[in-house]
Amino acid sequence: MANKQPALVFIFITLLIDVIGLGIIIPVLPQLIQELTGGTLSEASQYGGWMLFAYSAMQFLCAPIMGGLSDRFGRRPVLLASLFGFGLDYILMAFAPTIA
Repeated sequence: MANKQPALVFIFITLLIDVIGLGIIIPVLPQLIQELTGGTLSEASQYGGWMLFAYSAMQFLCAPIMGGLSDRFGRRPVLLASLFGFGLDYILMAFAPTIA
Protein backbone atom coordinates (compact mmCIF):
# COMPACT_ATOMS: atom_id res chain seq x y z
CA MET A 1 0.00 0.00 0.00
CA ALA A 2 2.91 2.37 0.72
CA ASN A 3 4.08 2.15 -2.92
CA LYS A 4 0.82 3.61 -4.22
CA GLN A 5 1.00 6.71 -2.00
CA PRO A 6 3.57 8.64 -4.15
CA ALA A 7 1.62 7.79 -7.32
CA LEU A 8 -1.61 9.14 -5.85
CA VAL A 9 0.11 12.32 -4.68
CA PHE A 10 1.53 12.81 -8.19
CA ILE A 11 -1.91 12.34 -9.76
CA PHE A 12 -3.58 14.73 -7.33
CA ILE A 13 -0.91 17.40 -7.89
CA THR A 14 -1.31 16.98 -11.66
CA LEU A 15 -5.07 17.42 -11.38
CA LEU A 16 -4.62 20.41 -9.09
CA ILE A 17 -2.38 22.14 -11.65
CA ASP A 18 -4.93 21.43 -14.38
CA VAL A 19 -7.87 22.73 -12.36
CA ILE A 20 -5.96 25.85 -11.27
CA GLY A 21 -5.20 26.60 -14.93
CA LEU A 22 -8.85 26.28 -15.86
CA GLY A 23 -9.93 28.26 -12.81
CA ILE A 24 -7.65 31.12 -13.82
CA ILE A 25 -8.84 31.31 -17.43
CA ILE A 26 -12.60 30.73 -17.07
CA PRO A 27 -13.49 34.07 -15.35
CA VAL A 28 -11.58 36.16 -17.89
CA LEU A 29 -12.41 34.14 -21.00
CA PRO A 30 -15.43 36.21 -22.15
CA GLN A 31 -13.46 39.47 -21.96
CA LEU A 32 -10.50 37.88 -23.74
CA ILE A 33 -12.71 36.59 -26.52
CA GLN A 34 -14.44 39.96 -26.76
CA GLU A 35 -11.05 41.65 -27.10
CA LEU A 36 -9.89 39.20 -29.76
CA THR A 37 -13.06 39.27 -31.85
CA GLY A 38 -14.05 42.89 -31.37
CA GLY A 39 -17.67 41.79 -30.87
CA THR A 40 -20.17 42.14 -28.08
CA LEU A 41 -20.21 40.24 -24.81
CA SER A 42 -23.10 38.14 -26.13
CA GLU A 43 -21.08 37.04 -29.18
CA ALA A 44 -18.06 36.36 -26.96
CA SER A 45 -20.21 34.17 -24.72
CA GLN A 46 -21.34 32.17 -27.75
CA TYR A 47 -17.73 31.67 -28.84
CA GLY A 48 -16.86 30.63 -25.30
CA GLY A 49 -19.74 28.14 -25.25
CA TRP A 50 -18.61 26.56 -28.50
CA MET A 51 -15.03 26.40 -27.26
CA LEU A 52 -16.16 24.73 -24.04
CA PHE A 53 -18.23 22.28 -26.08
CA ALA A 54 -15.23 21.45 -28.30
CA TYR A 55 -13.02 20.95 -25.23
CA SER A 56 -15.57 18.64 -23.60
CA ALA A 57 -16.16 16.68 -26.82
CA MET A 58 -12.42 16.12 -27.30
CA GLN A 59 -12.10 14.94 -23.69
CA PHE A 60 -14.94 12.48 -24.28
CA LEU A 61 -13.46 11.20 -27.54
CA CYS A 62 -9.83 11.05 -26.41
CA ALA A 63 -10.31 9.55 -22.93
CA PRO A 64 -10.21 5.95 -24.25
CA ILE A 65 -7.08 6.77 -26.26
CA MET A 66 -5.38 8.24 -23.19
CA GLY A 67 -6.42 5.19 -21.18
CA GLY A 68 -4.88 2.88 -23.77
CA LEU A 69 -1.67 4.91 -23.82
CA SER A 70 -1.58 4.83 -20.01
CA ASP A 71 -1.95 1.06 -20.05
CA ARG A 72 0.82 0.70 -22.60
CA PHE A 73 3.39 3.27 -21.43
CA GLY A 74 2.39 3.90 -17.82
CA ARG A 75 0.34 6.59 -16.16
CA ARG A 76 3.19 8.92 -15.20
CA PRO A 77 4.72 9.43 -18.69
CA VAL A 78 1.28 10.01 -20.20
CA LEU A 79 0.36 12.54 -17.50
CA LEU A 80 3.69 14.34 -17.91
CA ALA A 81 3.25 14.50 -21.68
CA SER A 82 -0.30 15.80 -21.19
CA LEU A 83 0.87 18.49 -18.77
CA PHE A 84 3.62 19.50 -21.20
CA GLY A 85 1.01 19.80 -23.97
CA PHE A 86 -1.24 21.86 -21.69
CA GLY A 87 1.69 24.17 -20.92
CA LEU A 88 2.42 24.67 -24.61
CA ASP A 89 -1.26 25.35 -25.24
CA TYR A 90 -1.34 28.02 -22.51
CA ILE A 91 1.75 29.69 -24.01
CA LEU A 92 0.23 29.68 -27.51
CA MET A 93 -3.04 31.12 -26.19
CA ALA A 94 -1.15 33.87 -24.36
CA PHE A 95 0.42 35.09 -27.59
CA ALA A 96 -2.61 34.60 -29.87
CA PRO A 97 -3.41 37.82 -31.77
CA THR A 98 -6.85 36.61 -32.93
CA ILE A 99 -9.47 34.06 -31.92
CA ALA A 100 -8.51 31.80 -34.82
